[in-house]
Amino acid sequence: MTAALQAMIERLPGLPGVYFFYTQHDDLVYIGKSIHIRKRVQQHFQGKDNKSRKIQRTVTRIAYEPMGSELIALLYESDLIKRHQPLYNCSQRRTMDPFGLYIQHENGYKALRIANNQERGDEVITFAGMTEAKNTLYRLTEKYKLCPKINGLYKTRSACFHYQIKSCYGACIDQESPESYNQRVDTFLHAHRFEGFTKLFEVEGRSSAEKGLVYIERGIYRGFGFCARETPGDQLLKHIAYRADNKDVRRILMRYLISG
Repeated sequence: MTAALQAMIERLPGLPGVYFFYTQHDDLVYIGKSIHIRKRVQQHFQGKDNKSRKIQRTVTRIAYEPMGSELIALLYESDLIKRHQPLYNCSQRRTMDPFGLYIQHENGYKALRIANNQERGDEVITFAGMTEAKNTLYRLTEKYKLCPKINGLYKTRSACFHYQIKSCYGACIDQESPESYNQRVDTFLHAHRFEGFTKLFEVEGRSSAEKGLVYIERGIYRGFGFCARETPGDQLLKHIAYRADNKDVRRILMRYLISG
């Protein structure tokens, strides 16, 4: 690594945002995001994997934009990658996530199950990998007191482990009726379906004087923006920079809703 590049890295902030890697010919070859820009960039230049080695051989300039929050950084990164198609962002240019969360019916119970995404169009949420999918399903199962056996996370012929610790009400052994169980599944679905959903999220801004805004209108992602913290509520939408809606940004927003 050159002294000039090392100096660039040391000047990067420890803030959430998006960063950009350029070659000596000023070609943009990679866009990334992090909650701590400097640490994440350092990892690229210390990595031993193929992509890290390519970055180390070709990158001569680094730029960044602070975003204030991880949510806006994720949305901005996704938008920029689709527009610029950087050479080293191969995996993030994909058009379809390989896994999805679907509703299946098991003896009258609504089961949340992970399956390969075949573009059926009825998935609740899609995932980039199986680890992300399972972690999300475990979290939902616990949050809504669902049964891990019904959700395909626990294989047994008897009661699931959650029933033993009183986190499951016994649907796995028919002690809870499908009607009662399905009400909690429906509560989750109602809270996390985008159809007709309108919400203006307020998140951290790029400084203490501002806040970030993310807007969904009637189930469609409209974009994000920033405004002064004292901006009146009826003026907030004027600060939204409108951006494209797609499956990737919906997955980002769904994960944000689920983790909230």
